[in-house]
Amino acid sequence: MTQVIKLTSAELASVWTSYMNDSMSKCVLGFFLKHIEDDEVRAVVQFSYDLAVTHIEKLTALFQEEQIPTPIGFTVENDVNLDAPRMYTDMFILTYINHMSKVGLLGYSGFISMSGREDIRNYYREGLNETSELYERSAKLLLSKGLFIRPPYIPYPKKIDFIDTKKYISKKRPLNAIEISHLSVNIQTNIIGTKLALSFAQATSREDIRKWMLRGKDISKKHVQVFTKILMDNDINPPIPSDVCITDSTTPPFSDKLAMFHMSFISAAGTGNYATAAAASQRRDLVLNYERLSLEIAMYAKDGADIVIKNAWLEQPPGTRDKEQLTKEKDSMK
Repeated sequence: MTQVIKLTSAELASVWTSYMNDSMSKCVLGFFLKHIEDDEVRAVVQFSYDLAVTHIEKLTALFQEEQIPTPIGFTVENDVNLDAPRMYTDMFILTYINHMSKVGLLGYSGFISMSGREDIRNYYREGLNETSELYERSAKLLLSKGLFIRPPYIPYPKKIDFIDTKKYISKKRPLNAIEISHLSVNIQTNIIGTKLALSFAQATSREDIRKWMLRGKDISKKHVQVFTKILMDNDINPPIPSDVCITDSTTPPFSDKLAMFHMSFISAAGTGNYATAAAASQRRDLVLNYERLSLEIAMYAKDGADIVIKNAWLEQPPGTRDKEQLTKEKDSMK
C-alpha cells in the first residue's frame, strides 16, 4: 500500500501563495491583451497569460486532490473590467512583464527549496523553467527595441586585491560592483512601483485608497532619488529608463481589492530586494539606508493591510487552530 504523504506547512504555503499570485496575474494580463497594439509584445504577454491559466488549472486540481478548499483569489468576473479604456502603453506592459518574471524566478526557486514532496518539487521546477523562458523572451524583445536597461559599466579590474582595513566597511569608499548592481536593480523596481501606484490612484473612486497609492508613489520616487544620489556621488550614471507611461484614463480596469493586493505584493518583493542588498553590501551607510527604507515600506504595507482588512478583502492563508481557544470551545459545549 502506497503511503499518502500530506503537504507540509511550507508546501501548503507555497501552493496557496502561487494560486493567489497566478489568479491576480491572469486578470492583469487578460486586461493587457485587450489593448496591446504591438504584435511582438502581444506574443510575450500571451505566453505569460497562458502560463498563469495553466498554473491555476494544475493548482486547482491539487487542492481538490488534497481535499483543501481552493482559494478565492481573483477572478475575471469580479476583479477586472475588460471593457475599461487602455491604461498602460505597450512599452510599460513589456517592462512590467520583464520585471514580474524576475520576481517569479526568485519566488519559484524559493518554493523549490521549501518543498520535499516530489510532485511539488517537479511543479516548481517546471515553473522555474517557464518563468526563465518568459524572462528570456521579454529581455530579448526589450533589447531589440532599445528599451532594455543595463546596469552601469565599470572598468575591468587589473589585478586581484584583498581588503586589508576595516575602513573598507566603515567609510564612504568608491562603490564596488556588487553594491552598484543592487542599487541599479532597486532603482528600476521602484520606477515600476511608481507607475503602478499612480495608475491605481488615478482609477480608484475611494479616497483612502487613492491617498495610500499616492503615498506609495511618493515613497518609491523618494527611494529612486536616494539610490540615484548614491550612484551620482560616485560619478556613476544611474540606469534610468525612458518614460514607460500610463495613459490618462480614470476608469478602473481592476477592482480595488486586486489593486491593493498587487501593491502589497510588489512592496513585499521590494523589502526582499532590500534585505538581499543589505546583506551583500559592504559599506555601512548603504546597509543603514536599506534598513531605514525597509522600515518605511513595512509601515506603508501595514497601513495598506488595515485598509484591506477593514473591507474584508484579505483572504486568510492556511494555518493551525488556536489550541487554547479550541479547549475553551470544547469546555463550553459540556
